[in-house]
Amino acid sequence: MLFVIPEPLRDLAGSRGEVRVDGNAKSLADALALFWGSCPGVRDRILTEKGEVRPHVNIFVDGESIRFAAGLATPVHARSEIVILPALSGG
Repeated sequence: MLFVIPEPLRDLAGSRGEVRVDGNAKSLADALALFWGSCPGVRDRILTEKGEVRPHVNIFVDGESIRFAAGLATPVHARSEIVILPALSGG
């Protein structure tokens, strides 16, 4: 699986814009668990203390928002692309 990391989170991902994770994952929750192994500092920016995706964070699996799919239960496969996008504000 390929995680695409936005600029605001790259410092927590070793300055990488993409992180490839190998392992057996059937859901986004499984894939994220593997991802935390490579980038543990990103976890608190993505999930709440209750293990839910923070309201200001959007995650897309293969181009589909998990908010309109199955959330953390969204299916993934070995070649899935997972894009993490924190909301931006300003004006």
